[in-house]
Amino acid sequence: MEGDRNLAPYLFHQGTNYHAYDYLGCNRLPSKDGYRYVFRVWAPSADSVSLVSDFTGWDTPRRMERVTEMGVWETTVESDVSLEKEPYKFRIRRGGREFDKGDPYARFSRGGADGASLIFTESAHRWHDAPWMRKRKKTVLPKNGSYLSSPVNIYEVHLGSFIRHEEDNRPYSYREFADVIVPYIKYMGYTHIEFLPLMEFPYDGSWGYQVCGFYAPTSRYGDPDDFRYMIDKLHSNGIGVILDWVPAHFPKDAWGLYEFDGSPLYEYQGKDRQESRSWGTRFFDLGREEVQSFLISNAFYLLREFHIDGLRVDAVASMLYLDYDRDQGEWVPNIYGDNKNLEAIAFFRKLNIALFAEQPDILMIAEESTAYAGITKPVSDGGLGFNLKWNMGFANDIYDYVAMDPVYRRFHHAALTFPIMYAFSENFVLPVSHDEVVHGKKSFIDKMFGSYEDKFRQARTLCMMFMTYPGKKLMFMGTEYAQFREWDYASSLEWFMLDYPMHRGFRQYVAALNSFYLAHSELWESDFSDDGFEWILPDESSKSTVVFRRKNRKGGSLVVALNFSGAEQTLNFSAPTENRYECIFQTGDYPDSKFSITACRLQGITYRQLTVPALSGAIYTEKKGAKKHMRTGENNVF
Repeated sequence: MEGDRNLAPYLFHQGTNYHAYDYLGCNRLPSKDGYRYVFRVWAPSADSVSLVSDFTGWDTPRRMERVTEMGVWETTVESDVSLEKEPYKFRIRRGGREFDKGDPYARFSRGGADGASLIFTESAHRWHDAPWMRKRKKTVLPKNGSYLSSPVNIYEVHLGSFIRHEEDNRPYSYREFADVIVPYIKYMGYTHIEFLPLMEFPYDGSWGYQVCGFYAPTSRYGDPDDFRYMIDKLHSNGIGVILDWVPAHFPKDAWGLYEFDGSPLYEYQGKDRQESRSWGTRFFDLGREEVQSFLISNAFYLLREFHIDGLRVDAVASMLYLDYDRDQGEWVPNIYGDNKNLEAIAFFRKLNIALFAEQPDILMIAEESTAYAGITKPVSDGGLGFNLKWNMGFANDIYDYVAMDPVYRRFHHAALTFPIMYAFSENFVLPVSHDEVVHGKKSFIDKMFGSYEDKFRQARTLCMMFMTYPGKKLMFMGTEYAQFREWDYASSLEWFMLDYPMHRGFRQYVAALNSFYLAHSELWESDFSDDGFEWILPDESSKSTVVFRRKNRKGGSLVVALNFSGAEQTLNFSAPTENRYECIFQTGDYPDSKFSITACRLQGITYRQLTVPALSGAIYTEKKGAKKHMRTGENNVF
């Protein structure tokens, strides 16, 4: 972009400069002698803009020149020495007021209350993940008419609280974390790691969701090359990386995007759209072309510069609806008289068309909490163009179900069956996420009804349900070993819980279940089509039990039985007489002999009779042939 000084600003102001970070911010220019850096910033309402820094003087600002009618300012700095990691800000004057702002396109930042941008134009990292990138194309791109016919099992992580140094409660750096997490994820059998937001944010309590430096990996854990090292190490070990991305809103910290040039700029102008009451943040003006260039370029920057494999797009509903977080009379309908934000719809379509045109093997995952239709449908079919969506309703419904006494579950059997009614309306991820283990919602294990032992029985059965229902998978850190305390962003996970047999055994079970999932294409090859799912016994509400079949494209099938009642259940179902059934995985809390499928005759008809103990589940092969050795969740991997 630097080579054509006319095209870059034109595209930026048109909303189609998807390399805007090569034009704005701080970029190094070719120089025969010494170092040359060009600084540019968009501030159309400013009376003047200056660069302030250690190298120009914080008290002697370097005036910048307005170089486009629509508000881009520019200056060039020459130096005999490298200015890498030197701090700077933009000093903006408007209407007699003067204030300093961080660079919206800064690639490194001090963050915190100061927010000074740091020059970072010279990455020293050399990537070693070419084999992973080739594998990504093979596994993500459509194959034989089926989309994403590969296992996706995501481990969701808040880097700052996964593990901390015991002596001072200091979080691990990017490099330290990489060395710890790689063997752990491989041991547990996850395919991807998903990070809560890691772009620069001032307030720890926002978990990263109130971003000020959208192009700068947070300096809490290291510099951008340390961030690259972490991703490269994950890739080199066959682990995909998904990053939580927050294009909906930003906080009102003084050094950030908030009223950047002295008036609303990145945010909406009108009070009916401008601010979130619940979050105290400003919503991006998605109809403004320069904001589109900023956000779409940011997504490209993360994918190109850091080799991110996918973005989980946060708070999509807050962008799609004009009345989100607003009372009657506080919002203005669109031109059609309804509550859809037409600019946001157009933005998502533009975003996904651009991203998939360049990188068709990425994952774009929408965190969208409503029934908005077509989130994962192609733009050409009237959809928004994402390829995955979190199924938040499924998680909420099932948590209510397992929290109640099993005696009453017969009256709420739809919690087990209704999710299949809409399972193929979108390409879903089934999330056991961070949102469900904070703010009094209880940890995953503590949501379960009953005694200590019964909580673990139900948790194992519920994990089996998540892993065998249609949809890709996600589990938040700490869930895999049944941490009882709610997640706390300011302290480490309670790893000492693994000293207790029940918790250690639960982690072994989750690892075994993950391994089983990876090894059986019936559970992931046809997640988005009813070709891969079939009910066998959906209506056993009095027994709080369901039985269903998962199938792959070659005709292989597994039968899954889940019993959420407090008593052993025996059920009958019809099947071809030549079929043979064998339990190959169970929740591991009962003797193997308790799980069986046997032939029986009722009124002259041959049935299969299935027995499942209380609060348990089992997976069976369904085929002709010799029986196999029984495996359980406690010992079939480790």
